[in-house]
Amino acid sequence: MNLSGKSILITGATGSFGQKFIRTILERYEPSRVIVYSRDELKQHNMQQSLPQIGPMRYFIGDVRDESRLEMALRGVDLIIHAAALKQVPAAEYNPFECVRTNIHGAENIVNAAIRTGVERVIALSTDKAANPINLYGATKLASDKIFIAGNNLSPTGGTKFSVVRYGNVLGSRGSVLPFFNKLAEAGETTLPITDERMTRFWITLQQGVDFVLGSLDRMHGGEIFIPKLPSMRITDLAEAVLPGCKHKVIGIRPGEKLHEVMIPLEEARVTLELGNQYLIEPAFSFWSSENYLDQHNGSRVDENFEYSSNTNKDWISTEELREIIAKI
Repeated sequence: MNLSGKSILITGATGSFGQKFIRTILERYEPSRVIVYSRDELKQHNMQQSLPQIGPMRYFIGDVRDESRLEMALRGVDLIIHAAALKQVPAAEYNPFECVRTNIHGAENIVNAAIRTGVERVIALSTDKAANPINLYGATKLASDKIFIAGNNLSPTGGTKFSVVRYGNVLGSRGSVLPFFNKLAEAGETTLPITDERMTRFWITLQQGVDFVLGSLDRMHGGEIFIPKLPSMRITDLAEAVLPGCKHKVIGIRPGEKLHEVMIPLEEARVTLELGNQYLIEPAFSFWSSENYLDQHNGSRVDENFEYSSNTNKDWISTEELREIIAKI
């Protein structure tokens, strides 16, 4: 999708994904407006220092919890990328009401405000933790996903379209384990803390995540959950890539944390399509048809016993490959 001439609002835009997304679209396109919508004035100030002071950039202090402020910011906006979330698993377990207000009520506010202001398309960022959730963060993101998908039923014919992108842990983003490991290695530590040596995760780089969102924005019809095919990684391999020969100190799994992550549960196999380098979970809409996707992408339905889990994945990143990726971050 050509974003030149488009007005784009990114919620949570001062985070790792938002900053990478904005830099990417400024390099590739000439959007008419790029609106940073977030609640942290210091992060916005720092962002302004590193981006062009003139041109399409706009900075709105606002919270997705505030529907009236959202609606004001969305006037004349064509596209929304919703990246705002409370996403730290332990913090969500300890502060459940705050997590619900941001991740669930915030999603509802975006759906309502987007429809009222005539936004064309909305892509909401989700997480592997929304599939078969066992923690509050995952449960709120599952609810958020459902709200965005259902938004297509509320939108009039030809109105706002809503879709979701679900992917795994972003290597090197704020809150990921990589910066923590790097900090310990730089401090001269020879032992790295490991929650569980059996733990596996899906991994994606920031740029890959941005590119996948841009591709999904182009192909969305409304109601889909897009899931990229990603490699898995063992947490012990990441530790070895950061600090070769390091020892491990097993500290135990944190509250709400999974041993392995699932992006497509077995129960969703019957509504999942395989389309080249990605999967698509269909919405349960009577008016939605999968035929266009199957024809255009030479796709097929997955087996009814299919489950996309980090521990049974066929694609794995080796320690050497991890070192190469980390060196480029």
